[in-house]
Amino acid sequence: MQKLTLVLAFLIPGVVFAQAPVSKLGSGSVEERLEQLERVMDARNAAQMALLDQMATLQDEVADLRGKTEEHAYQLEQILQRQREIYQEIDRRLSATPVTTAQQQATPQASPEAGSAVGYSSNLSENDAYDKAIRLVMEDRRYDAAIPEFRSFIEQYPDSTYVPNAHYWLGQLLYAEGKYDEAKSEFSAVVERYPDSNKRGDSILKLGIVAQQQGEKQLARSYFEKVINEYPNSTPAGLAEKRLANL
Repeated sequence: MQKLTLVLAFLIPGVVFAQAPVSKLGSGSVEERLEQLERVMDARNAAQMALLDQMATLQDEVADLRGKTEEHAYQLEQILQRQREIYQEIDRRLSATPVTTAQQQATPQASPEAGSAVGYSSNLSENDAYDKAIRLVMEDRRYDAAIPEFRSFIEQYPDSTYVPNAHYWLGQLLYAEGKYDEAKSEFSAVVERYPDSNKRGDSILKLGIVAQQQGEKQLARSYFEKVINEYPNSTPAGLAEKRLANL
């Protein structure tokens, strides 16, 4: 038996054979015992191949998950980029002198039919409804049509996580049209109802700007100081400091 093991070890390099009891190999000739060993090796090789197949399947699943993760990360970056572009566009409009009431009355208003969102379905999901309002601002530049869309979104989806942002952008659009009291109402909604919103600091800043625009300097000062105290080292705080210096 020892000689048989040495022969097999020489014929199959890298395979270490432990001396098996005669009972496991069965009785019979050398050829029969060799056949038994070959069956054992075949079974072992089959098990190894099955394990390799499982590993290959797992690797494919991991690669698929990694691809989906990268895709989601890209989509998130696109959303953040869109938000940054919206912020820049609205701030650009706010930097211009807001239209006065007399100018608004002198400007011909579009008919309701002309202001409707042509090409949009009225049957929208929460995400689609919010995207629709955003597109009206960013892509179509239809600010007058965006206002009712944001209002409709807030009414239809009052529990949406987008509601604080909808109030904020609605306030921005209303301010740009010179509707300061309505804008103040929207910014106040963010400040009072959504303490964890990432737009709360900006909304406090905008309340200060509205107060400053309406000639209420003391109220404006209190809002600017509130931003600085509650959101130190933030972008709204930096803007508030500049506003305070010019009061």
